[in-house]
Amino acid sequence: MPTDVRCLVEADESSAIVRLTGVLDPAGTAPVRDALLARLWQRPGPVIVDLSGVRIVGPRARAVLDEVHRTVADWPAAGLLVLDPPVPGAPDPALDPDGAPVYPSLDEAQAALVDAPLAAVLNADLPAVVAAAREARALLTDGCGRWGVPDLAEPACIAVTEMVNNVVAHAGTPMTVRVAPRDGALHLAVRDHSARRPAYAGPAPLNSAGGRGLLLIDTVARRWGSTPLPDGKVVWCVLHAEDEAAFRS
Repeated sequence: MPTDVRCLVEADESSAIVRLTGVLDPAGTAPVRDALLARLWQRPGPVIVDLSGVRIVGPRARAVLDEVHRTVADWPAAGLLVLDPPVPGAPDPALDPDGAPVYPSLDEAQAALVDAPLAAVLNADLPAVVAAAREARALLTDGCGRWGVPDLAEPACIAVTEMVNNVVAHAGTPMTVRVAPRDGALHLAVRDHSARRPAYAGPAPLNSAGGRGLLLIDTVARRWGSTPLPDGKVVWCVLHAEDEAAFRS
């Protein structure tokens, strides 16, 4: 997965390790960010970014890893760990306390993966047709039943219906629906291949014929957002069982 001549992002589907090689400077962060986000979507589960073969020029370049870590924090079944072996005689880098966790050895990074295994994830590749929303709802209902959060099935189906319908109406591309549980919450995302991003401008006027899809997502989800990718975007949301319980009471 090459980015540009300064820094290469090397990965394969059989491994959770992504290696950066070459030189990463501020001018090269955008292609590295894009390559890491694409990899994190392609393979569910956390990945280890190995920095042992790259020279990083300045804190601004290093910060791209923390940016990616925060970007995927609410995606279903995604996470980023950093392998950064210490260099003798070099000063320790200044780390962001809210950034990606950093490990000095591959053994420690892999042990962290084992300690936080991927519990569950469901995917569906769907065409941009009206019937796709029905298939997405079936996936969500199945997942909520499997994972012991049946109360989230209804709000999750509302959210995924609007997300899928937005792809059908505005993107017109094939899509992937992904859902995974984490710490009592449900993480849901729809990935399409259109650069057009959803824009939420608040409640639609009462005499409006549409524009309520994002409002519905905003109502049932605690958080939601959109992440651009080189060939499209990921629209995601997070639902919590306690929010649904409070809404019903």
